[in-house]
Amino acid sequence: MKALILVGGYGTRLRPLTLSSPKPLVEFCNKPIVLHQIEALAKAGVTHVILAVSYHAEKLEEELNVYAKQLGIKISATYESEPLGTAGPIALSKKVLEEEVISELSNGDDDSLFFVLNSDIICDYPFKELLQFHKEHKKEGTIVVTKVGDPSKYGVVVFQENGKIDKFVEKPKDFVSNKINAGLYIFTHKIFDRIEVRKTSIETEVFPLMADEEELFAFTLKGFWMDVGQPPDYLDGMCLYLKHLLKNFPSALVPESVQIPASAKLIEPVLLDPTCTIGENCCIGPNVTIGPGCKVEDGVRIQRSAILRGTVVRSHSWIHSSIIGWKCNVGRWARIDNVTVMGEDVQVRDELYINGGRILPHKEIKESIPQPSIIM
Repeated sequence: MKALILVGGYGTRLRPLTLSSPKPLVEFCNKPIVLHQIEALAKAGVTHVILAVSYHAEKLEEELNVYAKQLGIKISATYESEPLGTAGPIALSKKVLEEEVISELSNGDDDSLFFVLNSDIICDYPFKELLQFHKEHKKEGTIVVTKVGDPSKYGVVVFQENGKIDKFVEKPKDFVSNKINAGLYIFTHKIFDRIEVRKTSIETEVFPLMADEEELFAFTLKGFWMDVGQPPDYLDGMCLYLKHLLKNFPSALVPESVQIPASAKLIEPVLLDPTCTIGENCCIGPNVTIGPGCKVEDGVRIQRSAILRGTVVRSHSWIHSSIIGWKCNVGRWARIDNVTVMGEDVQVRDELYINGGRILPHKEIKESIPQPSIIM
């Protein structure tokens, strides 16, 4: 079986992190965002993952093929020379997908199914259950839907008890449904007859027609879900994911090899890479991830934040609701807050306050940033 991941554009919403790395390779909870999806797909029986990308296709293939060998799957990429929306990339990947569909049909597999998913989605991926549900209703497509608290902000999906979708309603003023498109799909090869290689929205141009023809069903997601494509949602999604790990895989959070001083305090959930170090009298958590090779010195306080690979957090600094990029240096007694995002190799001098800064790579911060600002 195969899957297509819609990587899309240039990752502008997640800058400055994506100025140094393609968005799918930016770490989320200590592994590339897209690797969470690829691992789940591999567990569900997918043998070939195709990335629909618009830049850095070769770099993505090269980096991810290391993981492909470990998982025993194939990873390849298709390149968009111009933006093709959310349906065009499926048509662009038709040749690769159809070749495998024909192969499966010749081997007696009448399902000829493939998954499609948006690359920014983090959840407890229900690929096996989705596949089973799709096989039971035997229609052309299934979309995963998730419950939201305020449906008036979204386009909602209206469907029957058996899952058959009746219609889509954009930002309803009156309540008609609290389920929205979660960005995970499964299709038969017949979807290729509906799309072509041009900029097309699968949500607004393809799905309504499929629903009218009673060829589209909804599968309700259980558990957490978040689109982590921009910093505030990245942090919200991190909190949900860490809560999921704490409940289901608590031993994965703090490896035994990490030496935690007796004077330090971890407030669950905290995810530590085995190679990070924690100093005396630190208080870390809740909802913190600390990546490979990071060093947290004495007396540091970190809450609801991600510290990426190779960063040093100097003594007695305070970090809250922020993402600290790769190989940064946070000075002593610094205070960082309000969804500050640092790019790669940012140097922050001692005793500075940063309030909601977006700091581009390789900058040295010599003065406090009291108001949210982009530091170029």
